[in-house]
Amino acid sequence: MRLGEHRDLREVLQLQSVPDYTTLYRFLKRLDDDLIDRGLGETVRRLRRGKTHVRVSAAIDGTGLSYNAVSTFFIRRIEQHSRARTGHRHWRKWLVVADVKQQILLAQRARQGPWCDTRALPALLHAAGQRVPVREVLADAEFDSEANHEYIRGARSIIPAKARRGIPRGGIRYQMYRAFPQKEYGQRAKIETIFSVIKRKLSSRAPGRSLPVQIRQALLLGLTYNLYRWRHRLRLRGCQQSHFKPCVL
Repeated sequence: MRLGEHRDLREVLQLQSVPDYTTLYRFLKRLDDDLIDRGLGETVRRLRRGKTHVRVSAAIDGTGLSYNAVSTFFIRRIEQHSRARTGHRHWRKWLVVADVKQQILLAQRARQGPWCDTRALPALLHAAGQRVPVREVLADAEFDSEANHEYIRGARSIIPAKARRGIPRGGIRYQMYRAFPQKEYGQRAKIETIFSVIKRKLSSRAPGRSLPVQIRQALLLGLTYNLYRWRHRLRLRGCQQSHFKPCVL
């Protein structure tokens, strides 16, 4: 359905027509998560061409994806009228690292939620660091821990310290608590913009019939978003070289 709606995506994938849904299902069954990761890395390389050594400000955050097509409004109405558990207690948690300046995804992971993602930060930043040099890491209080600050020693870490019981323990967390750089932290909001764009233009669901397929669908959202950014940049370059103004995208 998404391929049928988005002509730009079909052009990037060089598809003359939309494949049958059974073809896409078999493709998802055979698709390897490492292949998606390599594809994401290739989009990062092309989008950062000429800026390989420029250190980036990276933001890390997560969002929820629905595993079915049932609307949130419908679920809430059932809860209000039945006063019983509906069974809709899980969702797919999608974690990403984004370059806040270029607004592209550098690394991603997906799993079943709800889940505490504090310990997921090192692996995600390691994957992003393999593709770009990072000078600054922005994350919300969900990723607050002294261990995470220490892992980001080679870059500057800006993570709000949660005062669970009095003054936070740990030297770096104490600094965050006493003198938090709110102005620099404001750039983290751009990752929320990325999530909004993806959910409005692509999808907010990963409706596969099994958890592995749903995880692949979540990861494909990140790859598709980077392909859109790449396609948008190519069109901008074409418009800049064109004599026709204004350029409508």
